[in-house]
Amino acid sequence: MYEQSRPLVALIYDFDGTLSPANMQEFGLIQTIGDNIDHFWQENRTLALRNDADDVLCYLYRILTTAQNKGIRLTREMFRQFGTKIELYEGVCEWFALINSYGESLNLDIRHYIISSGLKEMIEGSPIAGEFENIYACSYLYNDDGTPCWPAVAVDYTTKTQFIFKINKGIREVSDNKKVNQFVPDEQRPIPFSHMIYFGDGETDVPCMRMVKERGGHSIAVYGNELKKATSAHLLHDNRVNFACPADYRKNSEIHSLVCTILKRIRADIDFDNLKTLHHSRLNDHTTD
Repeated sequence: MYEQSRPLVALIYDFDGTLSPANMQEFGLIQTIGDNIDHFWQENRTLALRNDADDVLCYLYRILTTAQNKGIRLTREMFRQFGTKIELYEGVCEWFALINSYGESLNLDIRHYIISSGLKEMIEGSPIAGEFENIYACSYLYNDDGTPCWPAVAVDYTTKTQFIFKINKGIREVSDNKKVNQFVPDEQRPIPFSHMIYFGDGETDVPCMRMVKERGGHSIAVYGNELKKATSAHLLHDNRVNFACPADYRKNSEIHSLVCTILKRIRADIDFDNLKTLHHSRLNDHTTD
């Protein structure tokens, strides 16, 4: 659990299409296992449809089997090396220090989280890995020789929501399915939903976007091209997100100004609630005199 000297605020990000312009597997991994990017995803979709299976589990399976069939040895370290090649949107590397500093000026403790259907091992190799309080993403089980043998965690659009609750309750471990289902009064949860900002780029993020929004937090649809812009417009029109912004994370960009405004709103709401508590406390003390 967290020690709360300052109110905690969680900024929660999808990865592919949100912080990066493409699927992370496309920055060298698919090519290394000897496949073409479009062919890999087409075959993955065919496999999923033919077996009525989950797309995410299928891609985890196909990475392993495609590599094995071609005699290519994958390791955890190789995945992390691929992670170093992931391209990021403009301003992403500087974003975290920028927002942390602004949060500190408001006496807020900003924590950043990833909830992604991409590979945790690749995100761990990216230049921004150290910025996150926790990374909830797909991962593999490994043999003693360091080679992946089976999916350990698969994160799809519906399972993403469980990690919102883990953040809400301060649970780090993916394997902990007991605490996440235990009743905890709202006032004892370290990060209220109203202190959350969720960033996503498309329909696979809708359950998280909508849940955070409906529970008093804020959801932002991020777009990096015209197709994603149209998707964001639909999400905004359908009232599934609060805002939609271009994927430009530089200082004074639209998303930077928006997040600063949301943080000011969170700070004001905290101060307002504290003021109400103070006044009620004074009146209660008066009635007991």
